[in-house]
Amino acid sequence: MPSLEQFRQRLSHFDALPQLVLLGVLAGFSTGLVILLFRLAIELPQFWLLPSGISEDFESLAPWQRFCFPVIGSIILVALLILVPRVSRSVGIPHLLERLNYHQGQLSISNLLTQFAGATIAIGSGHSVGREGPAVYLGGSCGSLIGQWLNLPNNTLRILIGCGSAAAIAAVFNTPLAGVIFAMEVILLEYSILGFIPVIVAAVVADVLVQLVIGHAAKLHLPELSSDILPELPLLLILGLGIGLVAAAFIYTLQQTLKLRGTPLPVRFIMAGLLTGMVAMAVPEVMGTGYDSIQRLFDAPAALELLLLLLVCKTVLTPFVIGLGLPGGIIGPSLVIGALSGALLAGFAQKLGFNMPVDLFTTIGMGAMMGAILNAPLAALIALLELTDNSAIILPGMIAIVVSNLTLRSLFKRPSAFQATLEARGLDIRQAPLAQALSRAAVGSLLERDIISTPAVITSEHADRLLQTAPRWFLVEQDEARALLPMGDLTRWLEKHPTEDGKPEIEIELLHIPASRQEAIPIYSRATLHEAWETMTAHGVTVLLVISNQGVPLGVIRRSKIEEYYNHKQAL
Repeated sequence: MPSLEQFRQRLSHFDALPQLVLLGVLAGFSTGLVILLFRLAIELPQFWLLPSGISEDFESLAPWQRFCFPVIGSIILVALLILVPRVSRSVGIPHLLERLNYHQGQLSISNLLTQFAGATIAIGSGHSVGREGPAVYLGGSCGSLIGQWLNLPNNTLRILIGCGSAAAIAAVFNTPLAGVIFAMEVILLEYSILGFIPVIVAAVVADVLVQLVIGHAAKLHLPELSSDILPELPLLLILGLGIGLVAAAFIYTLQQTLKLRGTPLPVRFIMAGLLTGMVAMAVPEVMGTGYDSIQRLFDAPAALELLLLLLVCKTVLTPFVIGLGLPGGIIGPSLVIGALSGALLAGFAQKLGFNMPVDLFTTIGMGAMMGAILNAPLAALIALLELTDNSAIILPGMIAIVVSNLTLRSLFKRPSAFQATLEARGLDIRQAPLAQALSRAAVGSLLERDIISTPAVITSEHADRLLQTAPRWFLVEQDEARALLPMGDLTRWLEKHPTEDGKPEIEIELLHIPASRQEAIPIYSRATLHEAWETMTAHGVTVLLVISNQGVPLGVIRRSKIEEYYNHKQAL
């Protein structure tokens, strides 16, 4: 029966598909359970606190209650986070991306608990944030923690985070394919055949689990759309431009608010609570994610003045509170803002005599805004397809999503919301092709085990015995110093200094004979090839000593082998 250590060793390789599928099942199941608990933690208190007993029906509150809810929520958040160590306060998708790209995907359970509790309070108290972003963080953390608990290679942690992220989107929206594309497009920043399969498995497992327990998870019930959409195609260009403009305002507000991150946390959170409370007294629809507002747009037409007011409030308030650091998400609000933009444009066009279907433009607006703000056009398009269950949405959706993305990126030169947050912290997660390719496999996949440990001073007879074992490398140890000595160098030295018969054995000081020795810089076998490459570059060596989790020498990894691996992958 294969051991756990053999399982780990197999995962060091790029093509460990059966093992990754098994981990995908585990990540999907654990993420599904966490998301179920997350939903209950949000919805049960609202069932008791809101007069209607309906989740996110903040409109049923009296004006003074709508003011108090977010203010009290901010106060509770301040009290909670003050008790949490500073290192455990960082949450959200930007932090997930940072840990994935700068810390080999190492996420902690303390940050997971902070995200769970913080997002529950922020969403439950009516702040203008969504649950999808926190859900992605929770899912990614579940995947990372599974890998850490099993001491799996770092290249596997990367895929597990993708599995958890996809599973979270699938569990929240019942859109498993959109979850897979989101994980590849936003989290992993790459498409690979090997990565797709375990991520798909995780998304399916989470989706099935949620539907078995609570039924269809998504709160959106989109209407059936006509398959004859061609007459509206020219007007979709205008919709894409309008969405791009609104997305630019959203990102600009976020970027300006991020400059306030140096303000003390209590001040920032109380500021967010007061502003949300004041806006909610006049416009209650701005509270929470706002899916109920989308549903009302489909059920009955709204006055253009109300749509415009709600659009402005949501577009300004959501990036403001997110920029101040509230532990909520922007994916859900981006859908709401897009729906409002589409409905508003259709309403104005109808006033001017154009026959623009409100349902169609409301739906497409959701995808165009999500694709622009998240820089995830394909994920947004797939989400539209899965939510509407109508392939006729693909062509108009593609037009609006492409135009909105071009408007935001090329015309207004704005990054995605996640990239803007990372840039405010001086981080850049965009990887070069070399880094991407070398992050997919662990050091253990190129490990050379033909190495023998030896003291620094040996006799020529001892040297002859060592050479008979034909190792490629000697690990020379003296006190705290360790060096890697190629076998060929010792062989050549012995050939130049033969032992004469009848004379005493020669003492050989392995750290002083002419040889191409290199300092034995250690690296864990679970590290990725990219980590090994960077370590070699930093220390100016071409070979590293590979050690186990317990620090036991296992072998070496050479720079030339990494180069061969990269060239082979590029040739495929």
